[in-house]
Amino acid sequence: MCHSSEETSSWRWRWRSSSACWSSSRTASSAALRSEMYKQLQHGVRSAPPRYWLVLVLILFFIGLPTVISSFQASEWTLVLIFAIVIMGLNILVGYSGQISLGHGALMALGAYTSAILVTRYHVDYLVTIPLAGLLTGLVGFLLGIPALRLSALYLALATFALAVVTPSLIKRPAGLTGGVQGILVTAPDPPQLAKDAFASVTGGTAMTSDQWMYYLSLVSALVLFWLAWNLIRRRPGRALRALRDREVAAASYGINIAGYKTMAFGISAFYAGIGGALYGLAIGFVSPDTFPLALSFQLLVGTVVGGLASIAGPLIGGVFTFWLPIVSSQFVGSQPWIPAQIASVFQKAGPAVTYGALLIVIMIFAPNGIVGLVRAGYMQLRARLRGAGDRGTGQMPPDPQTV
Repeated sequence: MCHSSEETSSWRWRWRSSSACWSSSRTASSAALRSEMYKQLQHGVRSAPPRYWLVLVLILFFIGLPTVISSFQASEWTLVLIFAIVIMGLNILVGYSGQISLGHGALMALGAYTSAILVTRYHVDYLVTIPLAGLLTGLVGFLLGIPALRLSALYLALATFALAVVTPSLIKRPAGLTGGVQGILVTAPDPPQLAKDAFASVTGGTAMTSDQWMYYLSLVSALVLFWLAWNLIRRRPGRALRALRDREVAAASYGINIAGYKTMAFGISAFYAGIGGALYGLAIGFVSPDTFPLALSFQLLVGTVVGGLASIAGPLIGGVFTFWLPIVSSQFVGSQPWIPAQIASVFQKAGPAVTYGALLIVIMIFAPNGIVGLVRAGYMQLRARLRGAGDRGTGQMPPDPQTV
């Protein structure tokens, strides 16, 4: 069948016209899709809660901090992050499950010695020893949680306190493995080449030191562990922990496995302590029985309470408190000319313990929910006042708090 040239050209024109329409419609739909995605992103950014922006600012602050401070100051902030990790685990146990532990210094020691022994005796890569130390310590914590089920809060505190007391003596016994009283010297890890290049490009050619690398390693560990804790608390395990903390009998009547969740809380808390202990040993370059004294367990618990129980931000404040308070109190007393030298010398030795006790009493009286709870209460009051002022300006009655 033959077609004339006019019919052929007409068919080609219709085909080109339909192709052009289809192409233009596809372009229009793509543009509409991009516009809709941009609007959704813009709406998500505008509707994000203020605390999300605060978290982003804090993360950016901690990322850029080593570029503007000395290597020694970076090592100090490394210890702050490590204490925050351990206190986060302790907060899961104390703040969310309602169990008390005075032995987390011993769990830190177990994690530190596990990493140090694997690195120095068996030449395992230090990055591998960190999660291994956390897993081993978490297993020990899980096993400790089984007999703890039969103990009340007071006797559980005494049992964990006994663990903290006996741990230094146990560490000294296998001297061939743990180094005995002398401990183990751990070589500071060198930063990888990729981290060196990235740091040099940001700082204009400044070489990254081992202290700065340990800071970033601790920061990444803290971000991951805090994110895991945040997800745990928001999901069913977190709700179950809060239920058994507040009403254990009622939680059991709703079918919550009390024994399972309590031992899980012990295991997770010990896992965090093991990670923190491994990082602590690598950061200071030395572990010994004196590195983890009995007072450390009390300092961690006080830091948990001062920062704020049952909160994600509280452990970070507790880490700052746990590390800086002994230093600041000792320096303050030593720099006061009106304090006699003998009294200043005695206070510099016992001052941190005295300051911890006094500050704990003040916090328990005036801010029982910790610093985070105090800030949260102040923010809620300010927002309520601003909302009330706005309602008065528009001539509307404020909403009934019982119906909101």
